[in-house]
Order: sequence, then structure tokens, then C-alpha cells
Amino acid sequence: MAIKVFISHKQADERTAREVSDRLRNMHGIDTYLDAVDPVIGQKGEELAKYVREQLGRCTQLLAVVSPATKDSWWVPWEIGVASEKDYPLATYGGNAVLPEFLKKWPVLTNNSDLDVYALASKAAERKLQVERGIVMDSVSRKNAAQEFYRTIRSGLRQY
Repeated sequence: MAIKVFISHKQADERTAREVSDRLRNMHGIDTYLDAVDPVIGQKGEELAKYVREQLGRCTQLLAVVSPATKDSWWVPWEIGVASEKDYPLATYGGNAVLPEFLKKWPVLTNNSDLDVYALASKAAERKLQVERGIVMDSVSRKNAAQEFYRTIRSGLRQY
């Protein structure tokens, strides 16, 4: 499975989420899922949760676009939780928000240069996953690839 990034965001941050998606797609050849361009996303309640979970299942990692508006979102923390359960590589993007402690666990991106480091780390993790597939169990190789992502991105961002 190729890299596909689920971009989690609050509707107020749609413009930034689109810019992030466009940069990953156009500059790095990384596929993304962005609900702002998904015509099915208008569902409600349980059906919407099921649909979002299915979309997350088609992705390999999650990037949360955060801003001061994020604190009013129920969906962003839920999506982060689902991705965390799947051992997806996680990161946040946005420099003008005070992050809660649980988000500081993952790398924080604040600009396009950081996003480029994220793309390189994502590709390094994908290479590791491809090498390990078939050698060890899928869940182990996914965890190892996530660890490679965190090692590479923290080194590139100098976030040790």
C-alpha cells in the first residue's frame, strides 16, 4: 500500500488543510484524503463515524491540522484516537495553537519546510514497511515503519 495521509482538521481550517494536501500531492507525490473534497461527507452521526473510519482504513497515516479553533472540535481528537489505535504515524501541523499535552507526543510541523521533512520521513517509513512485509507480521512491520517515521522526522525537525 502506498502512502496516503488522512488530513484531519476542523472546518474553520479547511484552507490550510487544502494547502497541506496540495503540497503533499504536488511536491512530494503523496496521496491524501481530505473530507473537504469528499461529496459523501454530509452524512450524520453513526453513519458518518463509520464512513470516516473506513476512509481512515484506506490511509496509512494521519496529519492533524490544528489551530485555536481545533479545541472546539469533537472529530479531530476522535480521528487521532482511531489512527493511534492503528499505530499510524501521526503529526500535527499548525504553529499558532497551544497544543494539549497529548498532541505534544507527536512531531509538530509549523511551516512548509517542516512539511517537506514530514514527506521525506513518510517515504523512509514506507520503504522500511515494504522491506519488512512478508518477513514479519503486518502489525509488527507497521509498528517498525511508524518508529522509522518518528526517528526520521524528529531528527529532521530537531525535535528529540
